[in-house]
Amino acid sequence: MDKVLIYGYGNPGRQDDGVGARIVELVDKWIEDEKIEHISTDCNYQLNIEDAAVIADYDIVIFIDASVVEDVEQFRLETVEPNAATIEFTMHAVSTAFVVDLCRKIYGKTPKVSVLHIKAYEFDFKEELTTKTAENMLAAFKFLKGYLMK
Repeated sequence: MDKVLIYGYGNPGRQDDGVGARIVELVDKWIEDEKIEHISTDCNYQLNIEDAAVIADYDIVIFIDASVVEDVEQFRLETVEPNAATIEFTMHAVSTAFVVDLCRKIYGKTPKVSVLHIKAYEFDFKEELTTKTAENMLAAFKFLKGYLMK
């Protein structure tokens, strides 16, 4: 069975930006309840170059993040290809494509990587998700479980 990493990122103190961390909590409970051994989780405020080492140990990686992109209705799973040109040094964060590219160059490994974008609406200094983002997260979680167990 493929070794899978679910990696949520975003700031839980900024309302819907914390959806990545919140869905990881759901995945952790699911893993524990179902005694799933091939899926692991991780969570952080943002992606860093060190994450290339983290993902090198996995066959499949699904990053999960809040999205404000207009064409995402509830959620969307998008494949990520390695790309060094997508580095973003704002707030010291890097893109998923850059992390995958570093993993390939440094460790000689290229896991199958996707981003699960979850539609988000508010980014105030609050710890709870908006009702609509919470609904989107639950729909994305249901999809994710089916996707991972196929």
